[in-house]
Amino acid sequence: MLYYDLHIHSCLSPCAQDDMTPQNVCGMARLKGLDVIALTDHNSGGNLVAFSKAAWEYGLLFIPGMELCTAEEVHILAYFQNLDDALLASEAVRSHLPKKKNKPDFFGRQLLVDEKDQPCGEEDALLIGALDLSLEETLALIRSCSGIAVPAHVNRGYGMIYTLGFIPQQAGFKVVEQGVGEAPIKGMKCIHNSDAHDLGAISERENALLADDLDGVLTFLREGRTTA
Repeated sequence: MLYYDLHIHSCLSPCAQDDMTPQNVCGMARLKGLDVIALTDHNSGGNLVAFSKAAWEYGLLFIPGMELCTAEEVHILAYFQNLDDALLASEAVRSHLPKKKNKPDFFGRQLLVDEKDQPCGEEDALLIGALDLSLEETLALIRSCSGIAVPAHVNRGYGMIYTLGFIPQQAGFKVVEQGVGEAPIKGMKCIHNSDAHDLGAISERENALLADDLDGVLTFLREGRTTA
C-alpha cells in the first residue's frame, strides 16, 4: 500500500506559492508520511527534472506530470512513466500555449529552480491559460508520449463534469480525480489529491493505493486496477 498525492504544483505554476520548491515540497511530503508524489504544473514540465532529483533524495517515488487545460477549459492530469516522455510532451505542449507573455504582477511568478531550490530563471510564456487543443487533441498528445490522462477535480471549476456536464465515454478514462466524499461515478475508479498550491495543503497520510511500486500506481491510473 502506497500513500500518495498525485496533484501538486510547484513555483512554476503562477497560482502557486514561491516556496513550492523541490526541497520544500519533497521534504513536506516525507514529513507527512507520503510514499509517492506527482508534480503537475500548469501546461509545463519545466521543473520536473529538479523535482525528480529531490524526490530521489528524500526517498519518494515520483511521477512526472502536468495539468493541461484544453481549449474547452477542462483540466486534464497527464502522468508519464519517465522523465523523457514527460519532457517530450512538455515540449509539444509549448507550441500550443496562449500567444501571450506572463504578467507576474497579475498572474504570479513562474519560477524555474534546480533540485537544491536555486533559481534558474523564470518562464515568460503564459502557463495559466487554455491550450489551443481540443479535449480530443489533448488526449492524443498525452497518449502519443505514452502518457496517462486523468480528468482533474471533475466536479469543481475546470473539471470535466463541471464544465462539460459529462465524461465522454469514448475518451476511455478508467480513473478520475474527485474530492473526498463525492458520489462515485459509475464505471470509474477515483483518486483523491490535494491540488496543492502551498506547502500546508499537501495531502496527509490518508489516501492510499493498493500498489507495491511505481509500476503498480501507473497501472491503476491507466487501467483502473490494482496489482498488489
